[in-house]
Amino acid sequence: MCRRLLRRIVSWASVIQGFWTVMWVFLLAAVGLGSCVSFGSGGGAAAHSYTPKPIPVILDTDIGTDIDDTWALAFLLKCPELDVKLVVTDSGNTICRAKIVARFLEAAGRTDIPVGIGLKLSDKEERQAPWVKNYELSRYPGKVFKDGVQALIDTIMRSPRPVTLICIGPVPNIEAALEREPRIAGRAHFVGMFASVRKGYGGKGTPDAEYNVRRDVEACRAALNAPWEVTLTPLDTCGLVQLKGKKYAALRDSKDPAVQALMENYRIWCGQKPERAEKESSTLFDTVAVYLAFSRDLCVMETLGLRIDDRGFTVVDPAAKKMNCAMAWKSLPAFKDFLVRRLTGAENSL
Repeated sequence: MCRRLLRRIVSWASVIQGFWTVMWVFLLAAVGLGSCVSFGSGGGAAAHSYTPKPIPVILDTDIGTDIDDTWALAFLLKCPELDVKLVVTDSGNTICRAKIVARFLEAAGRTDIPVGIGLKLSDKEERQAPWVKNYELSRYPGKVFKDGVQALIDTIMRSPRPVTLICIGPVPNIEAALEREPRIAGRAHFVGMFASVRKGYGGKGTPDAEYNVRRDVEACRAALNAPWEVTLTPLDTCGLVQLKGKKYAALRDSKDPAVQALMENYRIWCGQKPERAEKESSTLFDTVAVYLAFSRDLCVMETLGLRIDDRGFTVVDPAAKKMNCAMAWKSLPAFKDFLVRRLTGAENSL
């Protein structure tokens, strides 16, 4: 009887010991995970003990026409998640645009970034041209590639990792690059500010022929239908971003060199309405494309088949190529907060 009881006690003790061993394993695993991961300001998990390498990106921009490209460039330079390998100017007077990029990079202290001159399609001076009236590309301390399309191709083909193309204007450069070297589509992702799916300009309830699409329909078709992954911010999301009040004032009054250069350009861009530059931003379409290059946390994403008609309208078509589309905001105020924090370097929400 005593022996039988003793065996039961030993058996129970083994079970209890095994139970606590398992509990210790779970506890240690939880502590380990907790020490490695915290939630970042972009809305997703950010590793502390392991930091992923920044994503190599190329910006293709028609900077100088609408001021939002300049906002996007400033935002891009403030995102440690992204490693800017090249900025290429696209559409219109690409030499004038390249001067704006070069002077801006110089003001921001980022002359490590090469500038590429894209296909020149016009001699017309761009709206922000007065900012570079006496600036020559020869004074830029970094590299300037006269053939920006080839520089784009070479950067993608020589990269050991896939490159993300952030395209925020009409894309004749991208069409030309795909014609010269179709293999870039297998080594890059495409993120862009294009289309109007359910909403138009100003958040209206019907779509518009969005500018970047209708400006060069064939080039846009070539870019979006290439065999790479496509992620877009249409007017449905990017057309709603504007800064006012305290958020805008924090930027207007910032002493950051890049933000000051941005404000100088914005005042020029405002032209006959300089008072606007003192109270609010324009619509910051292109900043959302930069955000989507590293995060989707604040957006409601949908996978949609999209095709472009001859007028530049974007049509939902289940038979068309599927694209990742930011169709709504989970929290537009959170994105505005995030944008201001990044640009100003401020720690707290406004």
